[in-house]
Amino acid sequence: MRAAARKKGSRMETGYRERLRAPLNSPDFRGARPRRYERSVVNGMIVERDVRVPTRFGFDIWIDLFRPEGERGELPVLVAWTPYGKHDPAPLATIFPASGVQEGWMSDFTIFEAPDPVYWTARGYAVITADVPGTWFAETEASYFSPREAQCHYDLIEWAGTQPWSNGKVGLSGVSYLSSCQWKVAALKPPHLAAINVWEGWSDTYNEIVRHGGIPETSFWPYIHVRWGASDRQVEDLWAQTVEHPYFDAYWRSKVADFSAIDVPAYVVASWSDHGVHTRGTLEGFKGLSSPRRWLEIHGGKKWAYYYEPDSIARQAAFFDHFLKGEETDLVDWPPVRLHVRDRYGEATIRAATAWPVEGTRYERLYLDGESGGLGALPPAAGSEVCYDPLDQQGCAVFDFPVTEDLDLVGHMKLKLWVSTDEGDDLDLHVAVEKLRPDGGKEGFAHWAVFEDGPVALGWQRVSRRALDPVRSTAHQPVLSNDRDEKLAPGEIAEVDIEILPSGTRFRPGDTLRLIVKGRDIFDHPKPMLYMRHEDTVNRGAHRIHTGGDRASYILIPRVDK
Repeated sequence: MRAAARKKGSRMETGYRERLRAPLNSPDFRGARPRRYERSVVNGMIVERDVRVPTRFGFDIWIDLFRPEGERGELPVLVAWTPYGKHDPAPLATIFPASGVQEGWMSDFTIFEAPDPVYWTARGYAVITADVPGTWFAETEASYFSPREAQCHYDLIEWAGTQPWSNGKVGLSGVSYLSSCQWKVAALKPPHLAAINVWEGWSDTYNEIVRHGGIPETSFWPYIHVRWGASDRQVEDLWAQTVEHPYFDAYWRSKVADFSAIDVPAYVVASWSDHGVHTRGTLEGFKGLSSPRRWLEIHGGKKWAYYYEPDSIARQAAFFDHFLKGEETDLVDWPPVRLHVRDRYGEATIRAATAWPVEGTRYERLYLDGESGGLGALPPAAGSEVCYDPLDQQGCAVFDFPVTEDLDLVGHMKLKLWVSTDEGDDLDLHVAVEKLRPDGGKEGFAHWAVFEDGPVALGWQRVSRRALDPVRSTAHQPVLSNDRDEKLAPGEIAEVDIEILPSGTRFRPGDTLRLIVKGRDIFDHPKPMLYMRHEDTVNRGAHRIHTGGDRASYILIPRVDK
């Protein structure tokens, strides 16, 4: 892999050097065994380890193959494509006890974020878990979300669909990376691909993971591709490439699928709870699909628990049984969109819809008032401003809207701000929408995979990256071009449109909708706890948010009638 130019002395360069010193790239250090074929019969399954599958490039893919014991005829096939290692069972109830995954929901054969071979083989499926080419004890270099990786994925699907034990229909399953990779291979249209189940998979690595609103992510991103990159061969140095490619250029575009080319049946599951990782990308991918047979589900829980809980497994089975086995299931009764409108952590109303965004959404403005700290339906006549120290963990601007009638907010929000800084030439803005109970306490929601104190929604904006993509932006969803920096002079006032990621939440009379704007991460989970962080800040001097008069800052909210 090509070495990338690195900015010496930066946090990025420091993280890169620390990564090189760590032994994590050694497959045997990470628990992988050298490749060798083995066959056994256990738990009612024929298990074949380290089966070679050829690719068009002359190297092989390594898979583990699980099939039901005994004569079952031709089998539908589920494929899980993973960078984490097909050798590594992952008992989530043990390693992430706060994930909500319960003992008994998966067998000891289940690897990280993948379908359980014991469950699916008992249902009459073959299951394949495949290592991403170039990872672990590899025969080639590794790259992630690349065109070559997708082509290898295609070759595996076609191999699986043409084996004598296969019925010729292949489905894709898994969470996170195991879903994100599905977009690109489905766009290539493998003839034997019969259905995809994208379960929280980002679709644009740069805009959804590497940079949030143009602000570099400095914790999860450098961590996660070290988790992927165990190999005895060269691995794509994503951190170095991140430094070399600071804008959304051809390199990053090569990792984005052509969603309009995806016409295979798709069951897409997103969440309100995975802001900063999967929420945005899963929904953007769904919006771009051309398939007439597609279903969207959006939940408010923890992603791993929701994937493995029995009711979700039953819906996965109904989907795959229909498209891979040809059986009639309750899929015929599914609405096109099924989503949770949350009251609080663990409590939500399930709502059906025909489209995403939800039909009949009414976008309303709530104007910021710097004088009162309130939000209201009318813009303040007089101008005012709120000032805070962006480097102080306690420094922030807060605006409250007392709710007087039932209010269901479902969809995208947008924050229009007029901002300036007393010093420096740029600002990093971190935004949260929260729900307060009548007693003034914050209502917590599921957040990431393990937290229960999360917000309604989050947004981010580096002000120098405020230029919008005119093609992809809409009145309710600003999309950054991320192709240039436009710096400010001290005291210069800039107009910015901030994308607040989608959410679904119910407010009742007596509740309060609170808007928070800060110069740093709003959630300050201590290290080494895995979380997203944005420590490479450009902030200097006081931030000022201008409201009212000819600078009427506002938040656009998506009201949906019950």
